[in-house]
Amino acid sequence: MALTVHRPETVDAFLDLAADYLVAREAEHNLLFGICTAIRTMPELFAEDPPRFLVVTDPDGRVVAASLRTPPNNQVLSQVDGTNAVGVVADALVGEALPGLLAPSEVAAPFLERWGERTGQRAELAAAERIFRLERVIPPERPSAGVWRMAEPRDRELVAGWLVAFVAEALPGELPPQSPLETADRWIAGTYRQLYLWMDGGRVVSAVGAGGATPNGIRIGPVYTPPEDRGRGYASALTAAASQDQLDRGRRFCFLFTDLANPTSNKIYQAIGYRPVCDMDQYRFVS
Repeated sequence: MALTVHRPETVDAFLDLAADYLVAREAEHNLLFGICTAIRTMPELFAEDPPRFLVVTDPDGRVVAASLRTPPNNQVLSQVDGTNAVGVVADALVGEALPGLLAPSEVAAPFLERWGERTGQRAELAAAERIFRLERVIPPERPSAGVWRMAEPRDRELVAGWLVAFVAEALPGELPPQSPLETADRWIAGTYRQLYLWMDGGRVVSAVGAGGATPNGIRIGPVYTPPEDRGRGYASALTAAASQDQLDRGRRFCFLFTDLANPTSNKIYQAIGYRPVCDMDQYRFVS
């Protein structure tokens, strides 16, 4: 069965072709939708090295795979209908300098096998992650002291510092934001992402982001509490509050990614109503 590779030149053309396929499994594809939202919202950030889009269709014109990359970031691959489509995607990307791959676990393995055959590159697992979806918040059993508020201009330097700290701790090997203060300004302004802060005793003790909107939902994250304030339930309380606020704004779902190597966070999120959907593997390519 011959499959056809399409290379849309714009995010709108990509979604015109792939949106119905992606939304049928919206939780699984929340990152792809979120990246598209970022491209639409902040096109200036992607102007120097434009995003690359790829869609595969079967002979009846039905989408069987979708993928995109915003250089210098990893290739992100959708759920794939049919094992043949995985090889077609890998073949279509040969010649591109991919730093790595983020894909559903069952898709990643055949992609990496084909990619290795075609390029000679091997892959190292960088992170094993799980996507969760929430439709109803379960309030924490032991509410934490304090209240939440949205980030404000006075929080600029604190937010910038926490962004750098979060990447260093949770995303080892990844570069921090090139301009942390500018990134903090966008978050505080609500451009693409909102930032929630938890206050206790007049201090900011935790932060939770919400961004990457999908047709019916939004992704929660990052979640960060500085080491000296951990163990008090701040992150759990703020994640619950941010999720409820997004549902109150009309979202049907909230999504988040967890690192499977961190059983504590996985337990916390499930306690407030997040339910597992699928596993995603992140790989880096090495020569």
